[in-house]
Amino acid sequence: MRKEFKIGIAAIAAFAILFIGINYLKGINMFKSESYYYVDYTHVNGLALSSPVYANGYKVGLVRDIQYNLNNPGHIVVGIEMDKNIKIPAGSKAELVTEMLGTVKMNLIMNYGESNTVAPGDTIEGYANNGIMAKAEEVLLPQMEKMMPKLDSILSSLNMLLADPALGNTIKNAEKITASLNQTSNHLEKLMSKDIPNLTNNVTTITEDLKVISGNLKGIDYAGTFNKIDETLKNVYSLTNKLNSKDNTIGLLLNDPELYNNLNATSENAASLLKDLQERPKRYVHFSLFGRKDK
Repeated sequence: MRKEFKIGIAAIAAFAILFIGINYLKGINMFKSESYYYVDYTHVNGLALSSPVYANGYKVGLVRDIQYNLNNPGHIVVGIEMDKNIKIPAGSKAELVTEMLGTVKMNLIMNYGESNTVAPGDTIEGYANNGIMAKAEEVLLPQMEKMMPKLDSILSSLNMLLADPALGNTIKNAEKITASLNQTSNHLEKLMSKDIPNLTNNVTTITEDLKVISGNLKGIDYAGTFNKIDETLKNVYSLTNKLNSKDNTIGLLLNDPELYNNLNATSENAASLLKDLQERPKRYVHFSLFGRKDK
């Protein structure tokens, strides 16, 4: 009997430890005195058992029971266990908040301006705060439903575009253009690395030569040069006046037609005389070995 008794005691202890451990994992402290309250909702937004209850962001209890109120259709009664030391002021409310991941938590909105408190076992007014997910469901989903036919049309057009052979040709042309751009970029890089520096050096050399020429030009006596040019022009002007005047031989020769005619006649007579001399030399020259005979 002692062995069976010990086995029974061990089994009961193991069962108790398992029960306490499971409740502890659920957040239920079996050794802490708690108060039980009821919360009335018209919609619980998927609230689950063992969901935490918060007050001012601090966990103060757990959801222990969720029952549909058959005596008041359309209402749901949620039982919550609270720390016995937590006093809920009268007029406080329980808010259900839907978080981003879809989980629902209960927040107690404490009415700290009220001195009276809610007795354990009483009912607290509750309401659901749909939050951003519910807003998205109410506003975005209808709009997305309206956009679905347009999206289907867009996808059909996109499929037609992708199936068009012209798209493949366009991609090939883009590849050729890319290759040409790469080649142009290589030529430009070569130009920038080699030709541009040489051109810069040449420009620098030309600039230095221009500086030397500019220095030489600065050393020229422009005033004296222009004075000499002015004197030369005056001499040319004087010579021109003399050539146009009849006060000198050259002027008479250039401007007196009678003198020109006389010179021309003299030249013609001289030419005639030379011709006659060539044709009849004996008329003008007489040679005699014994002396000249008078005719």
